[in-house]
Amino acid sequence: MIIIAHRGLLFGPDSYTENHPDYIELALSLGFHVEVDLWVESEKLFLGHDRPQYSIDLKFLQQPGVIVHCKNIQALLYCRISNLHYFWHEHDTVTLTSNNWIWAYPGKQPIANSIAVLPEINHDDISQCFGICTDYCLEYKHENRHSNNWTDS
Repeated sequence: MIIIAHRGLLFGPDSYTENHPDYIELALSLGFHVEVDLWVESEKLFLGHDRPQYSIDLKFLQQPGVIVHCKNIQALLYCRISNLHYFWHEHDTVTLTSNNWIWAYPGKQPIANSIAVLPEINHDDISQCFGICTDYCLEYKHENRHSNNWTDS
C-alpha cells in the first residue's frame, strides 16, 4: 500500500509545516509519496493550502512521488502541460488523478483500488485501497510493518 504524506505531514495536522518545502523533502527522503497544494499566480509556482505561501519551481514538482493538488485553475492548466501527477477536486466523492488513480474524499471508503484521503478522520475501511493520503505517515508505516496486507511501495 502506498502511503502519501498529506501536504508533507508526518506526525499529524500542523498548519505551520504543511506544504513547507523542507517538510515535503523530508517526507520524500523517508520514502513516502507526498500530496502538495499548488497555486499558480503570474506564472509563478507556490505551495500553500489556503493561499500561495512558498515559492517553488517545476523541478521541485517533478520529483518522484509528488502528487499535485491544483488549488486554482491556473495550476490545473499549468500541470496539464507540465507532465506532472496532478488532480483537481473540491467536494467530489472521487476524482481521477492524471495517472488514473481514484482519489476518494474522506469518509467515502471502501472503494477498491482507490486512495483513501485522511482515513483517520472517519476510521475508514482501507482494506481495499491502493494507498492512503494521511497526516500520520509514520504511524501507518509502523502499523504496516506488523501486517501482511501492507507494503511500503
